[in-house]
Amino acid sequence: MSENLIVALPSKGRLQEKTQDFFAKAGLKIERPGGDRNYRGNIKGIDGLEIAFLSASEIAREIAAGTVHFGVTGTDLVRENIDRPEEKTHIVTPLGFGHADVVIAVPKAWIDVTSMTDLADVASDFRARHGTRMRIATKYVNITRQFFASHGILDYRIVESAGATEGAPAAGAAEMIVDITSTGSTLEANALKVPDDGVMMKSQAHLVASLTADWSEKNLDVARQILDQIAAQDEAHKLKEVRCSVRAPAEIASEAATKFGCTAPFGTPSESVLILHCPSKAVAECANWLRARGAPLVSVAGLDYVFTTDNPLFDPLKHRVTGS
Repeated sequence: MSENLIVALPSKGRLQEKTQDFFAKAGLKIERPGGDRNYRGNIKGIDGLEIAFLSASEIAREIAAGTVHFGVTGTDLVRENIDRPEEKTHIVTPLGFGHADVVIAVPKAWIDVTSMTDLADVASDFRARHGTRMRIATKYVNITRQFFASHGILDYRIVESAGATEGAPAAGAAEMIVDITSTGSTLEANALKVPDDGVMMKSQAHLVASLTADWSEKNLDVARQILDQIAAQDEAHKLKEVRCSVRAPAEIASEAATKFGCTAPFGTPSESVLILHCPSKAVAECANWLRARGAPLVSVAGLDYVFTTDNPLFDPLKHRVTGS
């Protein structure tokens, strides 16, 4: 087994493209020598790291087994494929893509079913009439059982789906389905609807760490390099750099902190230019306020990275794997 830090990434499709874009924005260029046929890669400039290209469901299983240190996968797959995920995984950060909902969907013809309470009544009535439980076609066996148990529904049985789950009711293979949807268009095309409280969970792609992997000091150092860049890019995305020349810069900086949440990252000089980091959403209002306070010119610039001593992504991970 490799002694390097191993990061498992999606091997193909939109999820792979979005993942590579995310890492690239953080200055982490993923290299895949040999192209799509090669299932190993690296990140340019970072030693002691390997990329493993796997399917999203494989990534969740490898995280649980501890054969990879990090993986990009959906929270739905973490909950479905990992027993006791809270003990075996650490969610590092959401990535902002791959949004989808795990939902229960029933035929639109069931006009009296608008909630899980209605569905419970239909399930009981179905069993009384037919002497058998209603069937649910799904790949999400564990999530389905947990969700139905939380609603006190027992009169059902799961039919594991190997193909296009949404077609199961029309094909007569099941009465309803549990599946993942991002737009709802596939459900609509198959004359299915989601009860008002039928969203089981909202999912998106996350960077997930394995708590069962070997976290040597060397691997923690490599993890810190990666998470430093991701955290620095994320922090920079939230801020703009504001520069101006004002009288009493310390007083201005203090008021800007109260009014707009600005910080003066390099201190407050007694004279000359005051530099503020301002939340992006407050920039225009802050600039107008600074001009009203006597600044003849206010410049605003984007930030690529903001590196700080504390790392909000790495520090919680280190605490979980080392206890310190």
